[in-house]
Amino acid sequence: MSSLTSAVYHPTVARLTYRALLGRRRSLILLALPVLLLIIAVAVRALGGADDDAATEILGGFALASMVPLIGVIAGTGAIAPEIDDGSIVYLLSKPLSRRTIVLTKLLVSISVTIAFTTLPILLAGMILNGNGERIASAFTVAAAVASVAYSAIFLLLGTVSRNAVVFGLIYALVWEALFGSLVSGARALSVQQWSLSLAERVAADGADITSEVSLPTGLTLLAVATILGTWYAGERLRSLKAAAEG
Repeated sequence: MSSLTSAVYHPTVARLTYRALLGRRRSLILLALPVLLLIIAVAVRALGGADDDAATEILGGFALASMVPLIGVIAGTGAIAPEIDDGSIVYLLSKPLSRRTIVLTKLLVSISVTIAFTTLPILLAGMILNGNGERIASAFTVAAAVASVAYSAIFLLLGTVSRNAVVFGLIYALVWEALFGSLVSGARALSVQQWSLSLAERVAADGADITSEVSLPTGLTLLAVATILGTWYAGERLRSLKAAAEG
C-alpha cells in the first residue's frame, strides 16, 4: 500500500505545487469568483426571496458554466505550466521520480484546489438562494466536484503542451464552456459542463429545472475519458521533456 501511494502521490512535489498555487496573488484570483458568487446570491435573496429558478440560473449559468472552468484553468495550468516556462521542471525531472508520479501528484493537487474553491461556495450560495430546495444546491455541488476532476486533467495537459496555456485555457473556459456549452446546441454534448449536468440532473429533485444534453451514463463516461486521456497525455509530454533534458 505504501509503495502504491508513493507511486501516485509525492509529498514534496505536492507541497511545492500547493505553494505555487496558493501564493498571495494566485489565492486572491482564486477567491475572486467565489466571493462574487456569494455576493450575487445574497443580493438576489435579499431582493427576491427564495427562488428555485434563480438558484438554478445562478448556480448553472454562472457558477458551473463560468466559475468552475475558470478556477480549473488557474489551478490546472498553474500546477505545472510555470515550472515548464521557467525551466525549473528540468530540476524536478532530474530527481529519481517517475513522470507518472509527478503528473498524478500535480493532478491531485489541482483537483483538491479546484474542488475547495468551487464546491463550498456553490453549496453556500445555493443554501442562501433557496435553502437547497429541490436539492438544487446539492446537485450543482456534486456537478462542480466531478467537473473539477475533468477540468484539472484537461488544463494540466494544456500546461504541458503550450507556453500560452493560460490564454488558451481562458479561451476554452469562456468561449467553449461558458458560451457554446450553454447556448449552442451542437456544442453542448461536447462540454464538460453538460457532462457534469447529467449528474446534477440525477441528484436534483424531479421538480428542479436542471437538464443535460447527455444521459448520465454518457456524461460519466465522457468525464472519465477526458480525465484519463488528459492525465495520460500529460505524462507523455512530461516524458518528452525529460528525454530532451537528458539529451
